[in-house]
Amino acid sequence: MRRALELADAAADAGEVPVGAVLVRAGLEIGHGWNAPIGCADPTAHAEIRALRAAARDCANYRLPESTLYVTLEPCPMCAGAIIQARVARVVFGAGDSRWGAAGSVFDVLTSGKLNHRPVCEGGILAEEAAEKLQRFFRERRQTRPQS
Repeated sequence: MRRALELADAAADAGEVPVGAVLVRAGLEIGHGWNAPIGCADPTAHAEIRALRAAARDCANYRLPESTLYVTLEPCPMCAGAIIQARVARVVFGAGDSRWGAAGSVFDVLTSGKLNHRPVCEGGILAEEAAEKLQRFFRERRQTRPQS
């Protein structure tokens, strides 16, 4: 999770919402990413999606079984769908997301019994640190926004 937090800093440095993700299998990093929808002009360029894409390229396989995804913010429904399609075994996230969370906060996509794959989910890992990065980012953004 510490590596994911470092990647969240990279997103913030680029002016993106500070979310980072790292995919690990057998103790080795196989993919990583940070939020970049603005810089990539791509609404799907969330940290999780970018980590999954990098890992799939590196492993030459769209399925990533026996892997663990560490992400600083609870995945949204889009990312949860991609995680399920990739057959990620475990998802560990930091802060919950009361607006878009799909691991139980708003939606329960990741552990739904209606889908053919259910990763093990564990939230709240270094949650305060992850939440602080997000809060600081949005606080600073509000302060620098021109007043109308």
